Amino acid sequence: QVQLVESGGGLVQPGGSLRLSCAASGSIFRLYAMHWYRQAPGMQREWIASIASGDSTTYADSAKGRFTISRDNAKNTVYLQMNSLKPEDTAVYYCNRRGGASGYWGQGTQVTVSD
Repeated sequence: QVQLVESGGGLVQPGGSLRLSCAASGSIFRLYAMHWYRQAPGMQREWIASIASGDSTTYADSAKGRFTISRDNAKNTVYLQMNSLKPEDTAVYYCNRRGGASGYWGQGTQVTVSD
């Protein structure tokens, strides 16, 4: 069974940075693409970034130039480095791996960007 645990969220001022982590267990981590999503209050869940097993990356327009997704296969962990944060980045951030009926999701980590 795949388990994903996000961490690293918090309260940050506009222009600040955070690094989110997602620790995975239960399968051969290095073989799978990993993804980050976010969901703001009253909004649908939004895809942010993906990293393939071969380390190629893709980003939503909202993340390009500010966010960086990376992975450490030795630690079974995927990261999301977020710079130049804006109030509209406030959301619960989730990591995801495809598979099963609806994919595998962590519990999420709250990011709040505010003065």
